[in-house]
Amino acid sequence: MAKRIFFVVLILLLVASFAADAYCDTPIKKIGRGICNILTCPLEFVAQIGQVNKSDGPMSAVTYGVAKGVVMVLVRGVVGVYETVTFPLPFPPDYKPILTDPEFVFEDMSW
Repeated sequence: MAKRIFFVVLILLLVASFAADAYCDTPIKKIGRGICNILTCPLEFVAQIGQVNKSDGPMSAVTYGVAKGVVMVLVRGVVGVYETVTFPLPFPPDYKPILTDPEFVFEDMSW
């Protein structure tokens, strides 16, 4: 009987430890965001070319879009590594995302 009570209390403590405040992100979301940014950073190249093509035309996409895509691949990859490594630490405050516009690749694309 004591073992059963111990395991029930242990399970309740584990479940309660995953409960988060409603006003902030969590370490789990931060590591997920970091891993997602690491895996999808090459897609940023295509996304930036498409956005520049849509806003400024094909000639800008070939020049400025390619350059912006390369830079954003590096930025998203570095931020992804940073968020993955520092996921237990609340930096920035409340585990907020570093990249916010958009937080994930293709998040603001209209298909």
